[in-house]
Amino acid sequence: MFKKVLIANRGEIAVRIIKACQEMGIKTVAIYSKVDKAAPHVQLADESKNLGDPTPIESYLNIPKIIKFAQDTGADAIHPGYGFLAENPDFAHSCEDVGIKFIGPSPKVISLMGDKIVAKKTMEKANVPVIPGYHGIKQDMSSLVKEGKKIGFPLLVKAAAGGGGKGMKLVQSEEFLEESIESAKRESKSAFGDDTVFLEKYLDKPRHIEFQILADEHGNVIHLFERECSIQRRHQKIIEEAPSPVMTKELREKMGTAAVVAAQTVGYENAGTVEFMVDGNLNFYFMEMNTRLQVEHPITEATTGIDLAKWQLRIASGMELTLKQQQLSQRGHALECRIYAEDPSNGFLPSIGTLKKIDIPSGPNIRDDTGMYPGMEITPYYDPMLAKLIVSSENRNESINKMIWALSRYVALGITTNIAFLKKVLDHEEFRRGHITTHFIDNYFKDWTVAKEGLPVDAVIALAVYDAMHSKKQELVRYKEVDPHSPWKHVGRWRMGAGV
Repeated sequence: MFKKVLIANRGEIAVRIIKACQEMGIKTVAIYSKVDKAAPHVQLADESKNLGDPTPIESYLNIPKIIKFAQDTGADAIHPGYGFLAENPDFAHSCEDVGIKFIGPSPKVISLMGDKIVAKKTMEKANVPVIPGYHGIKQDMSSLVKEGKKIGFPLLVKAAAGGGGKGMKLVQSEEFLEESIESAKRESKSAFGDDTVFLEKYLDKPRHIEFQILADEHGNVIHLFERECSIQRRHQKIIEEAPSPVMTKELREKMGTAAVVAAQTVGYENAGTVEFMVDGNLNFYFMEMNTRLQVEHPITEATTGIDLAKWQLRIASGMELTLKQQQLSQRGHALECRIYAEDPSNGFLPSIGTLKKIDIPSGPNIRDDTGMYPGMEITPYYDPMLAKLIVSSENRNESINKMIWALSRYVALGITTNIAFLKKVLDHEEFRRGHITTHFIDNYFKDWTVAKEGLPVDAVIALAVYDAMHSKKQELVRYKEVDPHSPWKHVGRWRMGAGV
């Protein structure tokens, strides 16, 4: 097992990995930009290294600096978390070059699955169902338009190197095809440095369902069942659950087998996710493979009892999987809500500012993965996700009720968040029935505004109390400094009474 691991990330995922390492007796190294100096992952790690400039390219994407820090601290492995360099084959190569273990799949597999066109062709050869479309190499406009007409409408134009909805365009008719291809290419070039696109048939009532897999270097591959990830805004997930409310025993067996075949086909190692689209008739199609730990991994942990982060470490150190497919099962139901610093009433635009007050709910089977703290500056440099709230219960309805209860007691003041919005989505009649698709937010919450709902009463009270306490404390500090006879100049820090 590794002696020391550098975590090449920040926020809640860095905290999650650090705790997993420390529970296994592994020393940890945190890295941080200057705006993250006081962040929980920095305080929790055994040692830390300052990246300096907060811009991503100079900090958490700075491969030479991160590799040097790993060497300087004697780290024998690097965990990339998710985002930033997690699916960067050059980073994985750089780790290999200096003899540091990259906790994830090989650079070859990352490259293979990172190209959506190559990935789909690979899955087609392995007889894994793929959405009908054009995945060819011809990228001139006339060829793409011709292939689009063959597929029929509606269809999707997608960036081959894309993700998170960037470079993706829905085309309802031939009239808009050429314009959409041009737009997708521009966006893809800007975001990924590659304007290659492919075309796919648009599915009726699409659901986004993914399967968690674990694979070791000894050829063992298992799946840990599915997660439903259909509740999305701007093609990015905000609510996930396990198991999927639409899943049948037969469909689970077919999709699970396909996920394992996909991993075996590319020689996958470590934790990964095979993502599928499922249509209204429960036909499923391979969409992509994420070669990393997913944001939503806690709901799989909650329903299987398996610690995915620890298994990542074990597999990377050469251990063989002791988990057998026939021994695995799901229990109960789990939900995850992503807490974002964003404004749902204004196109989900990110919110910046200072977190003044945080109050996190607690109770049986309530888990909060977070990297935030009071006084934290929310900057435009990084993704606006603040935390993940996870609950689990005996069944889906109980989990929904528990999540609504927990969100009602989740306080993050000083910035705009999506907490009130998440509660409304969860309590929607169609969500409770499990009648969800990737268009759920657009269909039912397109014109939602926070003004209609107002702030929770407890949040208003908490903010008022915070401001009152802060003002009183400032007054006492000033009195202590001005009056040499003040009793506050002669007593210690501890006081009875709020705000002192």
